[in-house]
Amino acid sequence: MAITVNMQDIHERAEAAFFGLAVGDALGATVEFMTPGEITARYGCHKDIIGGGWLHLEPGGVTDDTEMSLCIARAIDAAHGWSLERIAENFALWLKSKPVDIGDTCRRGIRNYMLKGALETPFNEWDAGNGACMRMLPVALHTVGNNDMLVRYALAQGHLTHNHPLSDEACIALGRLVHMAVFGMSKVSMRKEAEDLFARHENFRFEPYRGLATAYVVDTMQTVFHHFFKTRDFEECLIRTVNQGGDADTTGAIAGMLAGAYYGMESIPKRWLRKMDKNLLGEISVLAKRMIELTPLHNQVTGSP
Repeated sequence: MAITVNMQDIHERAEAAFFGLAVGDALGATVEFMTPGEITARYGCHKDIIGGGWLHLEPGGVTDDTEMSLCIARAIDAAHGWSLERIAENFALWLKSKPVDIGDTCRRGIRNYMLKGALETPFNEWDAGNGACMRMLPVALHTVGNNDMLVRYALAQGHLTHNHPLSDEACIALGRLVHMAVFGMSKVSMRKEAEDLFARHENFRFEPYRGLATAYVVDTMQTVFHHFFKTRDFEECLIRTVNQGGDADTTGAIAGMLAGAYYGMESIPKRWLRKMDKNLLGEISVLAKRMIELTPLHNQVTGSP
């Protein structure tokens, strides 16, 4: 099926996806590691960006989900294209900065690069966490319109820290869904893509939903799929997702990138955007645009060299 390419719309949806990631991260961080019952007892329904949580963040503060995504986007921008080495170096500089939050698998993979120069971590049966998937957005935006590039780059960036078939499948599927959303495709089409994922790996089937929102990539993607496909707007999707608790900053970030790309910038509540750091949003806006400008699709449509 032919897709009409509207570059302005793609730029706007890309920006909304990146804003959605950061907003979802900030919203979810407050209730990370809490159960739904604990969230209800403390907040009723958690629906505002208020900071706090186990990381004691300021309102609008973000975690490794946003920060590692920025590392990738900055590397692509600086290299004017794909550079796994620059991404690895940005991860290393970020780790040296003593970030507020980093998962053990990410830390181990980055240290492997720092100590050995390794750009691929060995397979580990326990590395089926969501740390590679959560930072997929810049990769997806940079490969819009090119599935082969998406697959290569998704696996390359993922294997810096996570080398596991379930992580690989989740990264590729999420990237494809972002592509579909920025092209303005329907939820029906996107759901078929999600169904293709669990046709290959039954683990990812999200109906009936088991209610688990852990850092295991299967639980993460089931939670995101369940709430994205069940809800009708950005706000409802994000609120339902993070109130599931568990690894809520990451489920919020992934749901936010998908819902942002699908519903667009106008769908993101202004009260949430007002809580975010203006410098962060400014950089995100620039980088989202750059990710699209550096795609082969952009060059084809605009005639750029």
